[in-house]
Amino acid sequence: MNVDMTTTIPTGANQGTQQTSKTAVDYQSFLKLLIAEMKNQDPTKPMDSTQYVAQLATFSQVEQSVQTNTKLDQIMQSSALSQADALIGRSITSADGKTTGVVASVRLASNGVIAVLQNGTEVPVGAGVSIKPAS
Repeated sequence: MNVDMTTTIPTGANQGTQQTSKTAVDYQSFLKLLIAEMKNQDPTKPMDSTQYVAQLATFSQVEQSVQTNTKLDQIMQSSALSQADALIGRSITSADGKTTGVVASVRLASNGVIAVLQNGTEVPVGAGVSIKPAS
C-alpha cells in the first residue's frame, strides 16, 4: 500500500497554487496601496502615527492569513491523500458502471482523487462510485 508522494502531491498542489496566486494578487494589491498612500501623503499633514501603526498591523494580519491559508491547503491535500491510500487493493466500479477493477494506485488531481486500476484505467472517485473489498 505504498503511495508515491512525488507524483501525487504536485498534481493536487495545482489547485492550491491557483488559490494562493489569487490571494497573492490581493496581498500584493494591499501592499502597493499602502506604499502609494505613504508616498503620496500631504507633507503638511503627515499620516498620524496611530494610523500608520494600524495599517502596519493590518498588513501583518493579511500576511499571516495568506500563510495560514497556504498551510491549510497543504493539510487538506495530505488528508485527501491519506484517505485515498485506503482505496489501494480494493475493488472499484465507476459511477456509470462500465469500469470495474482493483485499485493499484491513487493520485490527487485538481478535480479530486483518481483511482488507477491494475489495468491502467483511471476512475475518478466521486458520487456514484462503488468501492468494496477485492474478491
